[in-house]
Amino acid sequence: MPGMPTCPLATLPPEAVNTVRVIRSNGPFPFPRNDGVVFGNREGHLPEQVKGYYHEYTVINPGASNRSTRRIVTGGSPLTNPPQYFYTDDHYDSFCLVTDAGR
Repeated sequence: MPGMPTCPLATLPPEAVNTVRVIRSNGPFPFPRNDGVVFGNREGHLPEQVKGYYHEYTVINPGASNRSTRRIVTGGSPLTNPPQYFYTDDHYDSFCLVTDAGR
């Protein structure tokens, strides 16, 4: 992804690492109504893809009383081992491509 910053998984908060683990094991997710749903990329910050390509997952923010702003968005299939992982800590305003989450 030209121009998109990259971020190794080890540089992300531990809760993001845990979210990747939970994605790989297909749950259980902390917010089952919201986790795993199709992410529409309405902001256009991720590369354009067909509807249904991206899925979003909550990254727990300790102390927050709601889902807060941190997410992992995956791209592609299978859902438990997608080829792309993206991280945002500002509720979709910016993303980094997680370089090693699929390993």
